[in-house]
Amino acid sequence: MKKRHEQKLIILSFGLLIAFSIPISLLFNSEKEVFGYPMILIYVFAVWMISIIVSFVIIKKYDE
Repeated sequence: MKKRHEQKLIILSFGLLIAFSIPISLLFNSEKEVFGYPMILIYVFAVWMISIIVSFVIIKKYDE
Protein backbone atom coordinates (compact mmCIF):
# COMPACT_ATOMS: atom_id res chain seq x y z
CA MET A 1 0.00 0.00 0.00
CA LYS A 2 1.30 3.42 -0.87
CA LYS A 3 2.28 5.75 1.93
CA ARG A 4 -0.33 8.39 1.04
CA HIS A 5 -3.13 5.80 1.20
CA GLU A 6 -1.92 4.70 4.60
CA GLN A 7 -1.87 8.32 5.73
CA LYS A 8 -5.45 8.84 4.53
CA LEU A 9 -6.61 5.78 6.47
CA ILE A 10 -4.82 7.01 9.59
CA ILE A 11 -6.48 10.42 9.24
CA LEU A 12 -9.84 8.64 8.81
CA SER A 13 -9.15 6.65 12.00
CA PHE A 14 -8.41 9.79 14.00
CA GLY A 15 -11.51 11.44 12.57
CA LEU A 16 -13.60 8.49 13.69
CA LEU A 17 -11.99 8.57 17.10
CA ILE A 18 -13.09 12.18 17.44
CA ALA A 19 -16.54 11.56 15.93
CA PHE A 20 -17.30 8.70 18.33
CA SER A 21 -15.89 10.42 21.41
CA ILE A 22 -18.36 10.95 24.22
CA PRO A 23 -18.62 14.78 24.06
CA ILE A 24 -19.36 14.78 20.32
CA SER A 25 -21.74 11.82 20.54
CA LEU A 26 -23.68 13.42 23.38
CA LEU A 27 -24.45 16.42 21.18
CA PHE A 28 -26.83 14.15 19.30
CA ASN A 29 -28.40 12.61 22.39
CA SER A 30 -31.70 14.44 22.31
CA GLU A 31 -35.40 13.70 22.33
CA LYS A 32 -35.69 14.33 18.60
CA GLU A 33 -36.52 11.38 16.40
CA VAL A 34 -36.01 10.73 12.69
CA PHE A 35 -38.44 8.20 11.24
CA GLY A 36 -39.08 6.97 14.78
CA TYR A 37 -35.41 6.38 15.63
CA PRO A 38 -33.48 8.39 18.23
CA MET A 39 -31.06 10.97 16.87
CA ILE A 40 -28.03 9.34 18.53
CA LEU A 41 -28.72 6.09 16.67
CA ILE A 42 -29.01 7.91 13.34
CA TYR A 43 -25.73 9.73 14.05
CA VAL A 44 -23.80 6.57 14.93
CA PHE A 45 -24.96 4.64 11.89
CA ALA A 46 -24.51 7.61 9.53
CA VAL A 47 -20.91 8.15 10.66
CA TRP A 48 -20.28 4.42 10.42
CA MET A 49 -21.71 4.24 6.88
CA ILE A 50 -19.74 7.29 5.72
CA SER A 51 -16.52 5.83 7.14
CA ILE A 52 -17.10 2.56 5.28
CA ILE A 53 -17.68 4.42 2.02
CA VAL A 54 -14.61 6.64 2.46
CA SER A 55 -12.36 3.70 3.35
CA PHE A 56 -13.72 1.75 0.36
CA VAL A 57 -12.84 4.64 -1.97
CA ILE A 58 -9.34 4.88 -0.51
CA ILE A 59 -8.72 1.14 -0.81
CA LYS A 60 -10.23 1.06 -4.32
CA LYS A 61 -7.70 3.67 -5.48
CA TYR A 62 -4.94 1.47 -4.06
CA ASP A 63 -5.98 -1.46 -6.27
CA GLU A 64 -5.64 0.59 -9.47
